[in-house]
Amino acid sequence: MATKILMVCLGNICRSPLAEGILKSKADPKNIQVDSAGTGNYHIGNPPDSRSIAVAYRNGIDISAQRCRQFHPRDFKEFDLIYAMDRKNFENIVQLAEDKQDMAKVRLLMQEVDMGITEVPDPYDGEADDFETVYYLIDTACGAIAKRLQTLN
Repeated sequence: MATKILMVCLGNICRSPLAEGILKSKADPKNIQVDSAGTGNYHIGNPPDSRSIAVAYRNGIDISAQRCRQFHPRDFKEFDLIYAMDRKNFENIVQLAEDKQDMAKVRLLMQEVDMGITEVPDPYDGEADDFETVYYLIDTACGAIAKRLQTLN
């Protein structure tokens, strides 16, 4: 049975769509299924930010068909692992948990690698270079996740 992973940021237009696309590109879909969501409801139904689409495309990944959705408490039942991009979104997710089992599913994405940082910065108000940096961070963490889960399946 596949491990189901949910990537979560604030609006589901910059970081979590990248994380979804990157992990999908690294994982066997028979072993790992990936989705993304935002804790906020600002962009429901919209495609990812054009700068996220562009940086993904430059790295051989097409995320343009993704559509933003909001995190929902039922996601705790649907997913095995829930990765938050930063501490604030981590806290927002955990507040919706019904029990310790739900809370145990939630992690910070950057906890998967030792890079000296714990959060993926939000590039939304930044420049193109900020999206490149975010791509690199997420790519590194997703590589570690894919490798670890590959050995389990």
